[in-house]
Amino acid sequence: MSFILGLTGSIGMGKSTTAAMFAEEGLPVWDADATVHRLYAPGQPAALAIGQLFPSAIDENGGVNRATLRALIQSDASLLDRLNAAVHPLVAEDRAQFLTANASAEIILLDIPLLYESRIDTACDAVAVVSAPPDVQRDRVLARGAMTEAEFQTLLARQMPDAEKRARADYVIATTSLEAARQAVKDVLADIRRRIAEHA
Repeated sequence: MSFILGLTGSIGMGKSTTAAMFAEEGLPVWDADATVHRLYAPGQPAALAIGQLFPSAIDENGGVNRATLRALIQSDASLLDRLNAAVHPLVAEDRAQFLTANASAEIILLDIPLLYESRIDTACDAVAVVSAPPDVQRDRVLARGAMTEAEFQTLLARQMPDAEKRARADYVIATTSLEAARQAVKDVLADIRRRIAEHA
């Protein structure tokens, strides 16, 4: 039976970079954002579902225009619940298939931004939270150029505060430097393998 490690953290905290470090250590990694991206492609289940709900959010190729979808949600927050009701079951199904396909792995990483908010932490054996100071987080997000300050604040308001995530986590990975994050990843895996050995 695989050890399921959940990885989470607010936007701009360095989660994707940290997930890549776990992958470099040999862990199978399921990426919630990448899964959504794939399901939003033309002809994919989420694109078809969103086309029914929000036709204006579909581009000429039949895929989801994420910028248009974000703008719709920005103008009417109640649309988010309808979107989640359509997309979340599809994402959960993909995650279940991934876990089945990698059932022989010692440790599996689930990279999920809204891990606590969606209560998926209850399906994990441990949770690691990536964290950085608020000013570093804001600078990283706005430097990407894909989001305005207002969109960033809207997104932050929907996410559990960083302090609460850190308080609930089994492991906290500081991402202020690549070296510190990489060492923390190695330390987390060493501790998990020790825990696995104790229960063998």
